[in-house]
Amino acid sequence: MGIDHESVTGENTRLPRRVKILYTLFVLILVPAYWKHYGAANFLWGSDIALFLLLVAILFEKSLPASMMALAVLVPELVWTVDFLARLLFDFDPAIFRGTAYMFDPARPLLVRALSLYHLALPLLLIWLLLRLGYDRRAIVAQTLLCWVVFPLSYLVSSPEANINFVHGFGGEPQQWMPPWLFVLFLMLAFPLLLYLPMHLFLSRIMNRAA
Repeated sequence: MGIDHESVTGENTRLPRRVKILYTLFVLILVPAYWKHYGAANFLWGSDIALFLLLVAILFEKSLPASMMALAVLVPELVWTVDFLARLLFDFDPAIFRGTAYMFDPARPLLVRALSLYHLALPLLLIWLLLRLGYDRRAIVAQTLLCWVVFPLSYLVSSPEANINFVHGFGGEPQQWMPPWLFVLFLMLAFPLLLYLPMHLFLSRIMNRAA
């Protein structure tokens, strides 16, 4: 008769304890450093929201928060990675997309830039969590509702210079082709339809369903 390791240890073994400890310590280091340098509003960025929701997913082994963040940031984080590596390896600096230029700005504290390297690991972490926990089909509704809160809030607290979640436009200057409130509404509709929904259909097909 075999021994049920989970019943003996009292732990769910889907996620190793060391991952939970290391990730928690990383978030505890990053939050005060980011808060001091960027301010509290910076945590409205999708990647920063992902840090907190993945903490919940990892500690409590819940698929829904990980699934939500897979819809929201998996593709943007891959774009970030490509842009960063292009700048690092080939000194490529596109004039329009300035996504990772801050990583090479010596005026920013080295610790803050080093902590920002979590962007490189985030896609791998998301995929690993979905493989371990499964994909929760409710994520499409939950993430859409979340973005309908985050985008208006980002506009209220963000300056055009900070441009959190691109609520002031995608280029270096604030967009001028529609009223600001209409542009925020456009984002609230475009992200669920053009980003979340295709990812939801893709992940629903290739990932196991969450318990």
